[in-house]
Amino acid sequence: MTRVSFFDGGGRITGFRCQGHSGFSSAGTDIVCAAVTALIRMTECTLNDVCGSGAQVQVDQDAAAISLRLPAQYSEEDTVQAVLAGLMLTLSSLRDEYPDHLEVMEVQHNA
Repeated sequence: MTRVSFFDGGGRITGFRCQGHSGFSSAGTDIVCAAVTALIRMTECTLNDVCGSGAQVQVDQDAAAISLRLPAQYSEEDTVQAVLAGLMLTLSSLRDEYPDHLEVMEVQHNA
């Protein structure tokens, strides 16, 4: 199962962690993993390359995980929050279609 945790720090999304394989199908044919990967990549590119948020991204190939953390200060707060909220809503919709393969949750987090 793929698990995506969104970090809530004081009422704003401060980042997320996506980990695991969905197990919907074999590697290379798994539409759930492909959809999640595309959404995560689009979000990271939008936040860093378009909005210039300076979000820190860590990839752990062994754990099949990617984490994104926003810095304490950056410009475009409203846009960045809208992009992250859109990611959360889209992944939640995908979870509703594939509940045995995707979990989306919000986690209280300081920083």
